[in-house]
Amino acid sequence: MSKSTKPVGQRTLMGFDFGTSHIGIAIGQEITATASPLKAIKAKDGIPNWQQIEGLLKEWQPDVLVIGLPLNMDGTEQPLTLRAKKFANRLFGRFGIPIELQDERLTTADAKADLFAHGGYRNLQKDNIDCQSAVIILESFMGF
Repeated sequence: MSKSTKPVGQRTLMGFDFGTSHIGIAIGQEITATASPLKAIKAKDGIPNWQQIEGLLKEWQPDVLVIGLPLNMDGTEQPLTLRAKKFANRLFGRFGIPIELQDERLTTADAKADLFAHGGYRNLQKDNIDCQSAVIILESFMGF
């Protein structure tokens, strides 16, 4: 879409794990190559509360929004792929922040493993999984 004004390596990234009922959100810094979970927001048939997203964008002022792209294991698109792309287009249309799409295959499984390793079963709540998936999307975008 459009380009960020900051050079690659110095940008603040906001990651989204799109889902039709929940959207996990994380924040990351390229300079430190780290990402942290922010929150999961509810969505109704894939449509979030745009005011909540706007509030997070104003608070964190990301340079790029990274949206996880759900693909089949063989790399082909699935019905949710098109919905995630539509969500990305809506984000760009509403806020004008550059968008990147990132393959998110296996992020949910990785998120569950990470959360379990750092807190056992009690850590495996839906909000935690969605946010940790967004962290993994950002980390994979940054090359980790």
